[in-house]
Amino acid sequence: MAGFRLQCWWEAVKRVNSFKSVAGYRESALLHPAAGVTWKTHFTGTTLLLHKINVFRGESLAMAFSSALCIFSLLALVQGQSESQQPKIQLRLAGDKRKHYEGRLEVFYNNEWGTICDDDFSIEAAHVACRELGYLGAVAWSPSAKFGQGEGRIWLDNVHCTGGEKSLAECPSNGVGVSDCRHSEDVGVICNQKRIPGHRFINTMNNNVETLEERVEEIRIRPISSHLKRIPVTEGYVEIKDRGKWRQICDEQWTHLNSRVTCGMYGFPGEKKYNNKVYKSLSMRKKKNYWGFSVNCTGNEAHLSSCRLGKALEPKRNGTCGRGLPVVVSCVPGRAFASSSSTGFRKAYRPEQPLVRLRGGANIGEGRVEVLKNGVWGTVCDDNWNLRAATIVCRELGFGSAKEALTGAKLGQGMGPVHMNEVECSGFEKSLTDCYFNNDALGCSHEEDAAVRCNIPAMGFQKRIRLSGGRNPYEGRVEVLTEKNGSLIWGTVCSENWGMIEAMVVCRQLGLGFASHAFQETWYWAGDASADNVVMSGVRCSGTEMSLPQCLHHGKHINCPRGGGRFAAGVSCSDTAPDLVLNAQLVEQTAYLEDRPMYALECALEENCLSSTAKKNDHSSYRRLLRFSSQIHNVGQSDFRPKMGHHAWTWHECHRHYHSIEVFTHYDLLSLNGTKVAEGHKASFCLEDTQCDEGIQKRYLCANFGEQGITVGCWDTYRHDIDCQWIDITDVKPGDYIFQVVINPNYDVAESDYTNNFMKCKCRYDGYRIWTYHCHTGGSRSSDMDEYPGMSNRLHFR
Repeated sequence: MAGFRLQCWWEAVKRVNSFKSVAGYRESALLHPAAGVTWKTHFTGTTLLLHKINVFRGESLAMAFSSALCIFSLLALVQGQSESQQPKIQLRLAGDKRKHYEGRLEVFYNNEWGTICDDDFSIEAAHVACRELGYLGAVAWSPSAKFGQGEGRIWLDNVHCTGGEKSLAECPSNGVGVSDCRHSEDVGVICNQKRIPGHRFINTMNNNVETLEERVEEIRIRPISSHLKRIPVTEGYVEIKDRGKWRQICDEQWTHLNSRVTCGMYGFPGEKKYNNKVYKSLSMRKKKNYWGFSVNCTGNEAHLSSCRLGKALEPKRNGTCGRGLPVVVSCVPGRAFASSSSTGFRKAYRPEQPLVRLRGGANIGEGRVEVLKNGVWGTVCDDNWNLRAATIVCRELGFGSAKEALTGAKLGQGMGPVHMNEVECSGFEKSLTDCYFNNDALGCSHEEDAAVRCNIPAMGFQKRIRLSGGRNPYEGRVEVLTEKNGSLIWGTVCSENWGMIEAMVVCRQLGLGFASHAFQETWYWAGDASADNVVMSGVRCSGTEMSLPQCLHHGKHINCPRGGGRFAAGVSCSDTAPDLVLNAQLVEQTAYLEDRPMYALECALEENCLSSTAKKNDHSSYRRLLRFSSQIHNVGQSDFRPKMGHHAWTWHECHRHYHSIEVFTHYDLLSLNGTKVAEGHKASFCLEDTQCDEGIQKRYLCANFGEQGITVGCWDTYRHDIDCQWIDITDVKPGDYIFQVVINPNYDVAESDYTNNFMKCKCRYDGYRIWTYHCHTGGSRSSDMDEYPGMSNRLHFR
């Protein structure tokens, strides 16, 4: 081969085995200068040091290709040896996680679980990890041990992924076990909730501690034929979808803790025994297809996929599992979901006074956690708040296990005291108040209020109602599915007396959050013409119902003079809503009496801010007014805006201002038995941000016909010296009374919680002076305070 010279320095190749542990990414090129041809090869895990390749000009292209073939053969050999020596690892999500698809990223290697350092970690690496765990990808990753510090070895450090790798083991790093990090640098990931369809985890290690979420696609409770029509499904075979097929689980190693977890994930607070004879008889007649593993739950898991795998089961030729049978669970539904033989579902009910409640949630089974202590409701600080504590709350309230443990007041801020902090639960307490906690909430504000989202039973509510004709899925004409002459038909709802409370129930039933508007005319929404007929009328809801049929209505005797079609009821829904709360302490501190002459009350008389007897008085007479200041906070999740736009506001010449809401508040003086003895009202002549919490910008200002409203985190103050900021008590006799203020009394604007829209004070009037005391916001105290004070002052210390 005259004229051909190939110079390669193979020193590194002679030490190929030493390259197996070298992590890196390199590019090799073979260039023929004359032909201008370049070959490139990329590989990971081994660095091949081909220092120099020279091909003389004038050499035959065939000889160059021959040399190239030699080089590529060597590259393939080295790469193959590298891949065969890649570390075999498994991943899991652990730590203080609030959702089952997030947590500290841990690696199982050399029979030991360890963590990953956050140095050089990236969203690409998070994508690789989440896909390896069976999720579609990653949403985010978290440094600095956000999900708590792990234990044991830190297996990986300086992980560099491109995002296309199938496993973290393929990503370059310092090498397994090579790290200079501490556990304060443990990395965590938040994966996409959706799983990869058909994903199957392939066990390459004798681990026996991996979780089910790495192995299964779906889990279900399949009822037997005699239970098919029962809603909700509370009893049946537990089946796992594996490689596209539903398989039973052998009950040889099944425990009641496994049943507890299964029931919890389907929205049931507990499990019970069942008639084993029925299922034993059925299993003898039907062919079984068992899943190959047992399950080992501790009872605290929020989902069966979080349980550890038990031992692999040896398959039997006859399809049995030894002396076992297919697993069956029987769950106990919460009271609100228990079926009734007469109506199918229980009507909305007033539960017994609980120790724990949820407030501000858009859907069933979610909300800000509040606890009752010494007759006063307060919130829970989110320090150490996790799925275990959240699940205690959910089960206590008749739901299943918790889907999410929310922090940072994500479902709105509460009012009043913070009763609990640093809650720690074992997972088997009857109530959150039985958990260990610190009642010293120093440093906790309502910006840290804890909340939950619970698993609820599948009731099929959403299948019996729909919104039609809207511009988006959140709005439209309300259409319900009802039975007529033995068949199911869709029809409309009569809009007579249709209001915000009814709209709230519709949005809740559809799982679309809060109502933002209730419509009594829907001619602008072209719904399904075949559903124009009215099938439900006389609907009146209390607001606690889970579905529209639970509200009072006319039943089969439809009475709707307006008819359906263009006059059918409609709604628009929203994920968030405002929440107005009155500062009760300020009312108590600023209340006083003033005798004011009639000649100074002409505008107030014109706007009906005085008692009816005032019209008979002459200008020289006086009216006795109970004056006070009010400060209305928006503690919800969206701004409070008037129902009507600028074009519909009313101009009042006397006061020279616009009213954006005709009646914004009611002021009443009641006798001790609840009879109204005096009244007043405040029209919303101006809704604006008087002041805001630190860091929040004012958005609404009345000056120059500006936009009106109250921003989240801001408040609107009506001073005691403003017209109509009073109750006219001129004709009231001395005695003891109840002073009451109600905000948004006609529900003109949607709110996440109407129960805190009123304030009550005890009041004593001697004919000359007045005392107001014990003022409190609605829903802030126990309704049976003297008999049922709730938690005592006892402390649960660690």
